[in-house]
Amino acid sequence: MFSRLTFRGISRLLAALLAVVLGTAGLAACGGAKSSDDDAKDGAGSGAFPRTVKDAMGGAEIPAKPKRVVVLDTGELDDVTTLGITPVGAVSPHMKTEGGFPTYLKDEIKGVTDVGPLLEPNLEKIAALKPDVILSSKVRHEKIYDKLKAIAPTVFTETTGGPWKANLKVHAKALGLEKEADKKLKEYEARAKALGEAIKKKYDGKMPSASVVRFVAGPTRLYQKSSYSGVVLNDIGLARPKSQSSTDPVKTMLDVSPEEIDKAEADLVFVTVADDPDKTQKKDVTSNPVWKDLNAVKDHKVFDVPDETWMSGIGIQAAEHMLADVAKATGVQLPKS
Repeated sequence: MFSRLTFRGISRLLAALLAVVLGTAGLAACGGAKSSDDDAKDGAGSGAFPRTVKDAMGGAEIPAKPKRVVVLDTGELDDVTTLGITPVGAVSPHMKTEGGFPTYLKDEIKGVTDVGPLLEPNLEKIAALKPDVILSSKVRHEKIYDKLKAIAPTVFTETTGGPWKANLKVHAKALGLEKEADKKLKEYEARAKALGEAIKKKYDGKMPSASVVRFVAGPTRLYQKSSYSGVVLNDIGLARPKSQSSTDPVKTMLDVSPEEIDKAEADLVFVTVADDPDKTQKKDVTSNPVWKDLNAVKDHKVFDVPDETWMSGIGIQAAEHMLADVAKATGVQLPKS
């Protein structure tokens, strides 16, 4: 009798313990779901909101997936349109001879309100657009950050240009489009690599060198590996002359006089003009004997390319145009995307 009661008691105890274990597991599962939500709030869950996006200003709280986006620089404009978003407001490049938005994005920015100029955005216009998020950089708009943040959640990267790939990831995080950004970036990098392989094959296994010259109102500039265009050329695998081999993120360009233009010597020379040519040293440089003595000039390997893609585009779409320019200059077929 006692044995039977003890057995029954033990059975009941085991059943009760099993229920507790299962209940705890269920609570743990619920707790795990809550943890995922908490992670999403911190920006860990791709596509989930609300979230905190870590940026150059510390962090921005974004309550819901943004639908109305304002961008205050050209890199941000390239990025959001790459991700399939047409911003409600944007600024046009501050160095663009014909004015207006970038022509290479004309099909992606129809109906976008110009809230520029870039260096002094119109805060009233931005507020009137009722944005869900504002994207820019510390180097551009740190002075008005508090005013922008008062309008809408504002996400800043540290700077522009060279770190454009990292910036894309920050922008994608703010928009909940991380997977899309990763996919686009991998596709671009694969295409750049394929282009480089085609060029190397045509040049008998040796990559040609490429120089980037920009004419602005002031000294002529040679662009380094650490610049936006430098990163793209590096993705292709093109060699760079010694004068443009710096990887210092602070030293993205080198100013040269007409007499120092021999520093631009390379197999291929790509030239952009940012301002009215008459305001630059272009005539002085290209009429100089030093320029005329460059092998690229003698071999007709100097190529005029758009400033808005090679310099101010600062994103995947602009980079794709750069790939097309390099393919044409080297006489190879541009690999399909």
